[in-house]
Amino acid sequence: MPEALFGAYSALFVAAFVAATIVPAQSELLLATLLAAGRFETTALLAAATAGNVLGSLINWLIGRKLAHHADARWFPASERAMRRAEAWFTRFGPAVLLLSWLPVVGDPLTLIAGVLRMRLIPFLVIVTIAKGGRYILLAAVVTGWSG
Repeated sequence: MPEALFGAYSALFVAAFVAATIVPAQSELLLATLLAAGRFETTALLAAATAGNVLGSLINWLIGRKLAHHADARWFPASERAMRRAEAWFTRFGPAVLLLSWLPVVGDPLTLIAGVLRMRLIPFLVIVTIAKGGRYILLAAVVTGWSG
C-alpha cells in the first residue's frame, strides 16, 4: 500500500479513536472528505473509522470499569450531570441504549457508564460496533451512494 494511502487510513483511525474519547473531535468530516476524493477503498475507510471509534469507546468502558470509584473527581472524563443522565438512560433502556453511543455529547458517557455498571465486554463491543459502524455506513451511503 503506498505511503499516502496508509497515512490516510491511519489518520482516519486516529481521528475516529480521538472522537470516541472525551477529547472533542469529529471523524465524520475526515471520512466524508476521503470518501468524496474517490481515491480510497470505501470498505477499508469504514473499517479504519469503525475500528478506531470502537477502540476509543473501549477505552471509555475500561476507564468506567477501573476508575468508577473516582467518578466524583475533578479529572474524571465525564461530568457528574452527563454520568447521571447516561446512567438513567442505561437503567431505563438497558444495554440497547448503547445503540446511541455514536451520538455527540451523550455517546461517550454512555460507553463510560457501561464500564461503571460492569457491562460484559463482548455484548458491549457487539452493540457499540453496530452503532459506530452503522453511522459510518450511513455516511458513506449519503456521500457516495455506497451500498456495500
